[in-house]
Amino acid sequence: KLNGRVSRLLVTPLLRALKSVVSENQEYLNYMDSFRYPLAGEFSFRRDVLKDIRIPSDWGLEIGVLSEMHRNYANNRLCQVDIAKVYDHKHQDLSLSDQQAGLSKMSIDISKALFRKLATKGTVFNEETFRTIKASYYRIALDFVETYRNDAIMNGLNFDIHQEEKAVEMFAKNIMDGGKRFLDNPMETPFIPSWSRVQSAIPDIFDRLYKAVEEDHLEFTEGL
Repeated sequence: KLNGRVSRLLVTPLLRALKSVVSENQEYLNYMDSFRYPLAGEFSFRRDVLKDIRIPSDWGLEIGVLSEMHRNYANNRLCQVDIAKVYDHKHQDLSLSDQQAGLSKMSIDISKALFRKLATKGTVFNEETFRTIKASYYRIALDFVETYRNDAIMNGLNFDIHQEEKAVEMFAKNIMDGGKRFLDNPMETPFIPSWSRVQSAIPDIFDRLYKAVEEDHLEFTEGL
């Protein structure tokens, strides 16, 4: 069975659609499209990097972190690696009837994260733009479904083309819904404050965290 539907059927086709529709910011879009699995959710970096990156508080987390690294560092300081031969995903339902759960919410958050990042780089969005992006995405995503079907056949994997295309249809709708939410609420603040800001507001935050960890350690190891 092929997993990773959001990465396979949303992120990569959406990035390809954005590259065909949005004339500016091609370098950023190529950078994002260069990652084999941009939604891995696992990052390793030096501690000083954490001080100034702004991490999204929703399912746009991975897109946001990769975007922040692109903004703050040269590409030759970043790399992607395979950390295991077998990777077990945390599976979620499509949630076709509930946009606040499962892959439905995830797809909206991820779409908004990409739109928001492009907007900060000067891309202007409107309803017509999102309709064009959706149309381009839908065609590209269906082509990917056919590609993955062939991969599954060649590797003896189960592949449900009906479920794959249902996911594409939902993602296409959610791209439009994510775009509408972005236009309706441009002042939304989805980022967790950076550690630099937290430390500025609460100078002894690290001492407090250290104390809290020590107290937890004592509480849960007492009597062992």
